[in-house]
Amino acid sequence: MAKDRTPTGEEAGERKRCRLLDAAAASVTAVDPEILAFQHSIFCQTGLPYRNPGPEIREWERVNGRASLKVLAGEALDPKSMRWVPLGLPFGVKPRLILIHLASEAVRTGSPAVEVGDSVTAFTTRLLKRAPIGPDIRLIKQQLAALAAATIKIGFARTEDRATMLAAHIVERFDVWLPKDERQRVMWPTTIRLSHEFFTSLQGHAVPLDERAVAALATSCMGLDTYCWLAQRLHRVPSGRPLLVPWEALKLQFGWHYGRMVDFRRDFRQALVEVRTQYPDARFELDHRGMLLHHSPPPIRPKVVALPTPQDAASEAPGETSSGPSSDASAVDDGGHEGRLFT
Repeated sequence: MAKDRTPTGEEAGERKRCRLLDAAAASVTAVDPEILAFQHSIFCQTGLPYRNPGPEIREWERVNGRASLKVLAGEALDPKSMRWVPLGLPFGVKPRLILIHLASEAVRTGSPAVEVGDSVTAFTTRLLKRAPIGPDIRLIKQQLAALAAATIKIGFARTEDRATMLAAHIVERFDVWLPKDERQRVMWPTTIRLSHEFFTSLQGHAVPLDERAVAALATSCMGLDTYCWLAQRLHRVPSGRPLLVPWEALKLQFGWHYGRMVDFRRDFRQALVEVRTQYPDARFELDHRGMLLHHSPPPIRPKVVALPTPQDAASEAPGETSSGPSSDASAVDDGGHEGRLFT
């Protein structure tokens, strides 16, 4: 009898990831989540870079239907040299998890002030299902600093001759710590306060997510982006009127970095398999034309629960509309309004 082959490190990692997905899937279908997560709807419709675009790339722009996101890389003051040090664009899974964490804490507390010292480490541990190691902490520090220094521009084309725009920092104020080792150019924001503009927009446009699903998909940018997109999109598809999203539009949104469509289709199909384990009520189909979206209940079932809202949060944020789902089957999204009452 042949001996069992010892799995490689990559195979062992893939098996562990599959076990986590299976365990999270059983948890998602068993009970309501104890802790809700939230994400701003603009980051459910558009996304950050999957990989490091390089230090020479200082701008990132994505368009989805009538919504547009532009991210400008920022700078931080080096207290030793008194020079402004350029920071890169946020990229990868880490800033996505950080954004969800900041949005979740701000929505829960009704305050733009978010404690991130020990809570980020605890949050990282909870999402990764293990204690973070050195590279994890270093990447969290880098990406949190990049997010804190960046400027975002949100635009929404309401009609052919009218657009609404917002330019703001996600973070209004933060402290940085510069390591003594000159080779480690890692800025560490220890105090985070969301900007008034972003916090006000978030209060009206936070998409509720299941934190267990976020944790299960925390190793995949494509999986996490797809889950967030479906979480804010499927429940707005009219019943009996499915919406077709062509493969070209899907590739533009989730696979802009792929050279060949066949490679994107393969990886996107696999991402959807994983997403469905965390969002079992999601109704969609794939065929040669693209992805057919059907009306589905959101992953977090609505309850009439009013979240803390500042008095001046009444204005509608750019990138959103209350006009309802688009009838244009070629559009990836119409920037639908999420409302102010969440579960």
